[in-house]
Amino acid sequence: MYRFLLSRQWVILTLIALLLIPTMIRLGIWQMHRYEERTARNQLVSDALAAEPVPVESLTSPGHTVTTHERYRTVTAKGHFDTGDEVVVRRRTNSDDEVGYHVLTPFVLDDGKVLLVNRGWIPADAPSQTTFPKVPAPPRGELTVEGRLMPDETTASSGIKDLKGLPDRQIMLINSAQEARRLGAEVLGGYIAQTAPEPKGGSPELLGDPGKEDAALNFAYAIQWWLFSAAVPVGWAVLARREARERARAASRGKPAEAEPAAV
Repeated sequence: MYRFLLSRQWVILTLIALLLIPTMIRLGIWQMHRYEERTARNQLVSDALAAEPVPVESLTSPGHTVTTHERYRTVTAKGHFDTGDEVVVRRRTNSDDEVGYHVLTPFVLDDGKVLLVNRGWIPADAPSQTTFPKVPAPPRGELTVEGRLMPDETTASSGIKDLKGLPDRQIMLINSAQEARRLGAEVLGGYIAQTAPEPKGGSPELLGDPGKEDAALNFAYAIQWWLFSAAVPVGWAVLARREARERARAASRGKPAEAEPAAV
């Protein structure tokens, strides 16, 4: 009754089913790995944001590469802003996806080292992109700033091209090594996204907390792929039984059975 399984059409259908099953299983495993990676990253972010603030120089120093476990840690620094060497970072968006600039201001520590402080976002309201935008001034004098420690930006890590020939005091990437050469000073590795003190008038607009990745979606995709892999042999068996029944009915009526597999 099942000799039709040796026909060309059914051999092809069976081979496709045998290929789909391991492929779907592997896709489910890949999605589960993505779920575990995203869950781990989310936990790192949560732990970093929940940790008590520490002095910035306890986590970074000139030439230091900020690690995954140091990223987003809240740090404090005492010193003063140097607006004379302030620059803006081009093509940055705010929480409403409006394109503008990030304001990067050197913060001179009491020991003379420099900490790069991203003071937040301002709109691109200058007459042209070659004109330096109007930047709200930071507090004057000695103060303590607080912010989230961030690693240096590179083209590889951010996907942003480090364009050359930009207008004066405009940059594409926040990179402590590049800024150290520009300033001729000892610059701590990485930079901080300022969280305190809050700017007067709400400008520059402070950067929001880092968002969490949707790890649950990857978990759902993994389960979905595994359910699909289980459905393939079930569907194959249903089709085969339906084909066998139709061939049996056709034989009882003396009619030839259809050569193609029955549709679902």
